Amino acid sequence: MARADKDAAIAELKEEFQSSNGAVLTEYRGLTVAQVKELRGNLGETARFRVVKNTLTRRAADEAGVDERFRDLLEGPSAIAFVRGDVVEAAKGLRDFAKDNPLLVIKGGFIDGKAMSAEEVTKLADLESREVLLAKLAGAMKGSLSNAAALFNALPTQAAQLAEALRAKREQSGESAEAPAESAEASAE
Repeated sequence: MARADKDAAIAELKEEFQSSNGAVLTEYRGLTVAQVKELRGNLGETARFRVVKNTLTRRAADEAGVDERFRDLLEGPSAIAFVRGDVVEAAKGLRDFAKDNPLLVIKGGFIDGKAMSAEEVTKLADLESREVLLAKLAGAMKGSLSNAAALFNALPTQAAQLAEALRAKREQSGESAEAPAESAEASAE
């Protein structure tokens, strides 16, 4: 590979690292071209699966400021799924493909320049999607708001009931206070 081609490849990889939300590093040894094409199709629009040269990728990762632990994983035949969007969905796609095709091995990854082990990527894949988590959060917030609204509605209602109870007690007390006075006047006559 000519020096100009290497520099262009490094610049392209550096751009991929900087513009991605995250990346998952894999070993693809033994996968057929058809399987790699299927994997690319499964990842969809949010992830770009690229076979990379380790030395060029190390240099690009250095220039992009990616955690050193990620660069240390660059051994053997490597491919990276650069993710623009939901990293959880890409991790799920890779994990599920690796279950069906054990030749694909997840080595690790990074999110926002921070390295992750293969186990952490698998745990990330076990999370629910961003949309589901946001929906659950919205539901919990709506429930809290509903409880707060019910509490705020209950306060004026309870205050009105208390005022009515006090008025009724005062009327009752007023009648019983007048009754002994009237009986005292009647006995004085």
